[in-house]
Amino acid sequence: MTTDVASSVEPFVRAARGRKALQLVALDVHALTSVADAFVICSGRSNRQVSAIAEHIVRDLKTQGIRPLSVDGLKEGHWVLIDYGYIIVHVFYEPVRQFYDLESLWSDAGRIVIEPDAADISENFEEEDMDD
Repeated sequence: MTTDVASSVEPFVRAARGRKALQLVALDVHALTSVADAFVICSGRSNRQVSAIAEHIVRDLKTQGIRPLSVDGLKEGHWVLIDYGYIIVHVFYEPVRQFYDLESLWSDAGRIVIEPDAADISENFEEEDMDD
């Protein structure tokens, strides 16, 4: 995995976190396909949240001068694909993400380390407390 690919996903990850995207994963696929350098994959708890996450990503990145080539699936909110050319963002409704299981499909791709932010840590802590 190149450092350039890892650093290029940072604005996409920050934008997804802006609407509390769940289970953020970034895959370095540049050696496996010519379609993109990386995939950013995340989930929402409902189709409305999926659409809100995707809309926020597009809006936030536009303010930084980053515009998508295409956005598909926004109205349905089951699987929104946002194509930025070098980065493809997949925003899933959780059951749909489990069904398609892109992480397993692209298991040869390198994982890009995404540092957890404070909200991620506190949310995981609260979920663990509920299980007790």
